[in-house]
Amino acid sequence: MQILHRIQDVREAVKTARAENSGLKVGFVPTMGYLHKGHASLLEAAREQSDLVVLSIFVNPLQFGPNEDLSRYPRDQERDLAVARAAGTDIVFFPSVEEMYPQPTKTVVSVSEVTERLCGAARPGHFDGVATVVTKLFNIVQPDQAYFGLKDAQQIAVIQQMVDDLNTPVGIVPCPIVREEDGLAMSSRNVYLQPEERKQALVLSAALRMAEGLVQSDSGSLQAEELRQAVIDHIRQSPLADIDYADILAYPSLVPVTDLRSTPAFIIALAVKFGKTRLIDNIIIRK
Repeated sequence: MQILHRIQDVREAVKTARAENSGLKVGFVPTMGYLHKGHASLLEAAREQSDLVVLSIFVNPLQFGPNEDLSRYPRDQERDLAVARAAGTDIVFFPSVEEMYPQPTKTVVSVSEVTERLCGAARPGHFDGVATVVTKLFNIVQPDQAYFGLKDAQQIAVIQQMVDDLNTPVGIVPCPIVREEDGLAMSSRNVYLQPEERKQALVLSAALRMAEGLVQSDSGSLQAEELRQAVIDHIRQSPLADIDYADILAYPSLVPVTDLRSTPAFIIALAVKFGKTRLIDNIIIRK
């Protein structure tokens, strides 16, 4: 496994690999590190479908707001490399902020509409930072396919819109949410949860399962707002839960839904704070 820190070295490594194998397929997994089983599942999917697997680990300052946890974001380089090695990664790109942004950025990639709800509304500028750094990483690695976890389903919708609009020759591969045995969606931020917060956070996956059951048993009369209110009421059973949003939107367009019956696919998306820790979770229901 190669561990590279410079953009030019990554480009040369991928170029050399392609020169040695004209049909080489490059799979890419962009992350912010502090890797867990969810990230490992992305790497494993890339390993199964690619000849060369590239992982990037970069805590991107552009996607953090002024009052967000950039300095607190967990980091563990040794563990990250162990996870990468176990998943069969070929190249780890571990750049510094100075390598990625040697001068103030004057060019920003901004995707409209799909960024205007959910985390886009709650975190202004966040998806500009995501789209900009992913564009940079795609230009550096030039992968055939890139793998993203559906825990951040809005991020996938944003990146898919971006590559479609810009004719970026990268296939976006959504991968299932990986959960703890008790149902909590795996996240690098789970480490911040205090024991009681961790216990009460299980209400998120429970609320989503409840909502899925309501949809499956519906005879056709259930409306989106009724379902949304049922989810909110369920979450509010946990006294530590502070709801940022609980929304039901068409997926991947992320436009509001009123009639569930006429919507081929919709997402029930949650963002809830437990103490200082903001967790997201979702389920996509397809008819």
